[in-house]
Amino acid sequence: MNARWIMTAAVIGVLAVVQGGQAEGNSRLGGGVNFWTAVDDIDDRGIDDNGTSWLISYQHRIASLLRVEADLEVFPSDFMGIHGTVTAPQAYLVVGMGIYAALGTGILYSDGDFADELFYALRAGIELEILTDMYLDLNVNYRFADGPSMSEIGHDIDGDTMTLGAALRLEF
Repeated sequence: MNARWIMTAAVIGVLAVVQGGQAEGNSRLGGGVNFWTAVDDIDDRGIDDNGTSWLISYQHRIASLLRVEADLEVFPSDFMGIHGTVTAPQAYLVVGMGIYAALGTGILYSDGDFADELFYALRAGIELEILTDMYLDLNVNYRFADGPSMSEIGHDIDGDTMTLGAALRLEF
């Protein structure tokens, strides 16, 4: 099945759930940073094995221990050999409160072209209320990916990555 259709369906599903209940205190919006490193060494000297990305994050609580999350991650130029800025829309299902686990999917997008395959992610984290309605999220992620085999890259890269992330979200 086409990766773009799967990602589109996931985003529509998240938006439908978000629109389903607009009670106060069920939504969180914020931003964060991820520090990532490739699991396998990348032999190509022009490709970085690690780096930083930024994200915008929205969460919606659908039950006391269940949330959906939509993120847009932005990678700087030359992420895994892709020239130009790379974005990665993502959707997660988050289980837990305080200490949590999440399962998600996303796709890389650069210069008008989607990656050939989706990536999948497992996340474990801790979320702390540092001020009233302000939450600090510290997490570790493992992303399973074949690599960004987009049209502008002449070779495939093993794209599995580990990330350490931090996000600050405001609840409304």
